[in-house]
Amino acid sequence: MPVNIPRRYWRNLDWPLILAVLCLIAIGMVVIYSASYSQLVAAGLSPFYYVRRQALAFLLGLVLSVVAVWIDYRDWKRWSRLVYAATTLLLVGVLFFGNRVFGSQRWVRLGSLSIQPSELAKLALILMLAKVFENEENAQDVKGVVQAALLTLVPMGLIMLQPDLGTAVIFVGLFFAMWYVGNARLKPLAITALVLVALAAIVIIASLKGWIGIIKPYQLTRILVFLDPYADRDGAGWNVIQSIIAIGSGGFFGKGILGGTQSSLHFLPANHTDFVFSVIAEEFGFLGSLVVLALFVIMIWRGLRIAAVAKDTYGTLLAAGATSIFFFHLVINVGMTLGMMPVTGLPLPFITAGGSTMITSLLAVAVILNVGLRRSKIMF
Repeated sequence: MPVNIPRRYWRNLDWPLILAVLCLIAIGMVVIYSASYSQLVAAGLSPFYYVRRQALAFLLGLVLSVVAVWIDYRDWKRWSRLVYAATTLLLVGVLFFGNRVFGSQRWVRLGSLSIQPSELAKLALILMLAKVFENEENAQDVKGVVQAALLTLVPMGLIMLQPDLGTAVIFVGLFFAMWYVGNARLKPLAITALVLVALAAIVIIASLKGWIGIIKPYQLTRILVFLDPYADRDGAGWNVIQSIIAIGSGGFFGKGILGGTQSSLHFLPANHTDFVFSVIAEEFGFLGSLVVLALFVIMIWRGLRIAAVAKDTYGTLLAAGATSIFFFHLVINVGMTLGMMPVTGLPLPFITAGGSTMITSLLAVAVILNVGLRRSKIMF
């Protein structure tokens, strides 16, 4: 017997957000195909190898997202501790049983499927921080803020041990974003942020001087290359230099699909993952880059709008937290390709090739849609 879905259900879905996401996914498929084409053909593989994997991840994420949207977000509260504990255990498991790729141990294999627990941990942290800051007194009370900080530090510390400094930075951003939305007093928030920045600067300087060894040598190299890519133009600075060349060579309209020389001739490393935005700029030009950025702006705008009109504080925090994930990923990834941020392994949501990123991003959108859907009472 078919399910009769009320018209109010469809009306309360945020269609601009959905359309922006679908457009980004479609663009991502095209860019992944173009970026990986020459590499896959040279290896004797199908040029659609990564596209098929991305499409499968999209279908799986879509199914999970539909389920997540259907379940009232207020029912998630009772499962938040279990989800947080499960993702924390996965992060611990990665340190012992994870697969090491490019010096980082971020993935764990479950049968034929490889997952990146740090991506799932972002959603788990949002659930827990929303539960803490739902009570506005916790955002203004030392005890509540310390509790939220500890909840953030546990997964963040495990992720730094992988090591994955880029994702750890996202966790810091999520903590401050949700603390602010939870009605934090601006003075303590600003002081805490300044203290963290000062501590980070001290650690970096002390590591550069060789006084401490908290930051690994390759991470220090990335910081130095960020300050001056040409200091090691044939080594650590190569990626950033080639990225900037690719972006500049695209001009206004770009070189077209499969026309990017920096990408197809393998001058640009990680062109279908970390530096995928460089491929967009080279092949679709300044105009194509603006379109992609505009789609992300629409996503973030709709997410913040839903957070503002949510039915309760818990919903506001969930929507704001999920939207923050996209904001921080966008700023750091695009900033990295432009040489304005240190090189990290942070993906560009919906566009970078990666199953865990695609599924987690779709689930984050589901969180936002769920809150928006229930901003007024709906009878199923």
